[in-house]
Amino acid sequence: MAATALPIESATPEEAVQMMEQMAQHLSLPTILYSVLLFLACLVIMKVVITLIDRAMTRFKVEPTVHKFTRSCLKVLLWLVTLMVVAAYLGLPVNSLVAILGIVGVALSLSLQGSLSNLAGGITVMVTRPFAVGDYVEAGGVSGTVTEIGLVYTKLKTVDNKLIFVPNGEISTEKITNYNGQDKRRVDLTFTVSYDDDPERVKSIMREVIGAHPKALFTPEPFVRTTALGESSVSYTLRVWCAVGDYWDLYYDLLEQVRSSFDREGVELTYNHLNVHVIPPKDAVSGTL
Repeated sequence: MAATALPIESATPEEAVQMMEQMAQHLSLPTILYSVLLFLACLVIMKVVITLIDRAMTRFKVEPTVHKFTRSCLKVLLWLVTLMVVAAYLGLPVNSLVAILGIVGVALSLSLQGSLSNLAGGITVMVTRPFAVGDYVEAGGVSGTVTEIGLVYTKLKTVDNKLIFVPNGEISTEKITNYNGQDKRRVDLTFTVSYDDDPERVKSIMREVIGAHPKALFTPEPFVRTTALGESSVSYTLRVWCAVGDYWDLYYDLLEQVRSSFDREGVELTYNHLNVHVIPPKDAVSGTL
């Protein structure tokens, strides 16, 4: 039979000592043995629960970092529950212990508010998997290749070899662009050409450049059309698909090769300009003063 809980949280130090002595007198050998058995039973239940959680996370292929973090948190929680169960059986003041733990928890949550936000963001990123290590992404206002996904920070390596630690709290609350999320990616380029050049000839030159490039894909079919009539130029847009890993090679190659083909064929790449026509006075035309 369990001992009666004593309200020592409101007692003076002398009264608390006296209550603890009375509590010790209530303890008997059977009570201690039952407490040990209860503790061992809780340990068995704890092991079974953790094993089931491990199997479930392995089955659903949960991110290893999330798996490890969840397992640790669950283990701490189960230990607290076990200690409270045994303490309640022995008649110890569990209410006081719960109150103290609650105060400590609130204090920690207030002091670590930013870190907890990043921690929650890290769990969200790992569970939803918007990107993986090796992907080139734009997240948290930064673009780069993902080198590591942690619980608090995600490491991105920029094209100029800078390593940036982006808080997961920012990543989980903002738009994420994953440039490696699909197998193919589209290159879009726009060229401004003079009104004096024949449109069909300009488009034919651009199609020839695309057709000669080994990294350009033809399913879907490349797009080459007139897309704007400006004040001083005609805009032609080129759209062609490629493998994700070939994007930048194809992008810069087409940019250079179209320019070279236009120069070779006499097509004028123009820019915004203003033609000013000076009309001479009538007296100057007639030759009179």
